[in-house]
Amino acid sequence: MKTKTKNRIQAIAILALGLFLGWLIFGVSGTTENEHNHQELAGETIWTCSMHPQIQQSESGACPLCGMDLIPLEEDQGGDPTVFVMSENALRLANVSTMIVGTDNAERTIRLNGKVQVDERNSYSQTTHIQGRIEQLRINFTGEKVSRGQTLAQIYSPEMVTAQQELLQAYVIRNSQPELFEAAKTKLRNWKISNAQIDQIIANQKPLDRFTIQADVNGVVTKKNVELGDYVERGMSLYEIADLSKLWVLFDVYESQMNWVNEGSKITFTVNSLPGETFEGTISFIDPLMNAQTRVATARVEVNNKDGKLKPEMFVSGTVQAASRQTVESEMILPKSAILWTGKRAIVYVKEGNGFALREVNLGSALGENYIVKSGLSEGEEVVVNGAFTIDAAVQLSGRPSMMSPQGGRVNTEHNHGDSDLEKVPNISEKVKLTNDAKIALQPLFKNYFSLKEHLAEDNFENALISGKNLKDALGKVNMKYFEGKSNDVWMAFDKQMKTALESANDQKKIEGFRSQFQTISDVLIQFIEQTGPYDDVIYVQHCPMANNNQGADWLSLSKEIKNPYFGSVMLRCGEVTDSIQ
Repeated sequence: MKTKTKNRIQAIAILALGLFLGWLIFGVSGTTENEHNHQELAGETIWTCSMHPQIQQSESGACPLCGMDLIPLEEDQGGDPTVFVMSENALRLANVSTMIVGTDNAERTIRLNGKVQVDERNSYSQTTHIQGRIEQLRINFTGEKVSRGQTLAQIYSPEMVTAQQELLQAYVIRNSQPELFEAAKTKLRNWKISNAQIDQIIANQKPLDRFTIQADVNGVVTKKNVELGDYVERGMSLYEIADLSKLWVLFDVYESQMNWVNEGSKITFTVNSLPGETFEGTISFIDPLMNAQTRVATARVEVNNKDGKLKPEMFVSGTVQAASRQTVESEMILPKSAILWTGKRAIVYVKEGNGFALREVNLGSALGENYIVKSGLSEGEEVVVNGAFTIDAAVQLSGRPSMMSPQGGRVNTEHNHGDSDLEKVPNISEKVKLTNDAKIALQPLFKNYFSLKEHLAEDNFENALISGKNLKDALGKVNMKYFEGKSNDVWMAFDKQMKTALESANDQKKIEGFRSQFQTISDVLIQFIEQTGPYDDVIYVQHCPMANNNQGADWLSLSKEIKNPYFGSVMLRCGEVTDSIQ
């Protein structure tokens, strides 16, 4: 019995030892094989969406949620955490291009907008030298041409009848009292009665009851101030007459452009209503006073208009060469396409070795399609000018310091209700061009935005909520098929930002909260229009320095007139025009 028990124990021990050895041999080998397979999978490029990082695929393509091109999800590369390295394939797919910044890339042109106006020196107010009642008007509408000496009106004047009777009485006693006769004639001459008319009165021995008012100058009637039967006083204006053979073109020069525009600068301009024609001129005068409301000064160009093509109030767009006295060549220039804007911060990506590093730059004045760089870059550095947003999106997904997260860490791309800080919303800086179909599709969006702005300026919270809902509905009805390529990227970023802001705005219970969200709505729309313009209408960017707790806030308007949507009737006229988008 003891022998059997001992044999069983030995058998169990041998079996246990065999199982253990088998696990060591086959178990470890299997684990190694699995790990090897996992590493092979990990070595493959994973493609993800910058807007929806939960999307991860093994092949490139479009995001199934938003349609944006997928980007490679890079593994942790070690080394300097501020430098992000992308594979050659990823760089090619992102269409990344760079340039070496320097001082020889300046585009020395400034774009100005303005209007054709009447030359003030050729504008004349036709007054009456006789008081009385208007019995006849020969010029009955504005725009009619008149010639010097042409009869404009006839006036009946009881006072003139009395003065003529005095003349006839003095004529009878002219031999005995010649001084009285001369005084009577002088009185009539002071009323612009000619010597021929005086002789006619004396010859007929009968006072004239009607007197004509003749044009003093040649020109076009720009304003008619009286009607038939009106009683007029001496010196009263009957018509405004202007000579339109010479006109002024008045351009708006913003504060930031003042350093680049001088008297004597050559300017080339086009007129919206005369496509295909180009005009040239010289800036002859710049207003020394700046408009306190719009923050612009006026630059004047005198033009010859003998052919009559130009008409007052026509809109014009011009480009002027930067003044020669400005040392543009000594300034470092950076293309606008290289810049990523996050609120007031300007970000670029600089090539360092095989990777790219984020850099914040301080910008000066805009110069055409470039900005002057005050600090942050050195001459000879290589900067990304195309594809910067795609690089930044990949940097965000890797958890490194990025545009939206300067301290590093992945950026939350979910909706962020109640937060109006635009810096937490992705931004695309590359300028894109929209098709006419896309612009037409956007019209209801703009219409509802401007309606919303008007209701806020009127303190009408109920209608503002309606306009906000209409704006959201209009946004949802825009067909994405009109946006292709880069315009699709811009549209998807804009669509996400706008939906987030509108959802939060429409949840507000008071107008104060709605106005706070209106700031984000406006900022998002301003960025979108600047990236996708020009549009048919001139759109003005207006700014209130007291909104947003005295930090300032912007909005868009179709006119220069200030109607503050952030304060309404409390400070309706508080604000200024800071830019125009055409």
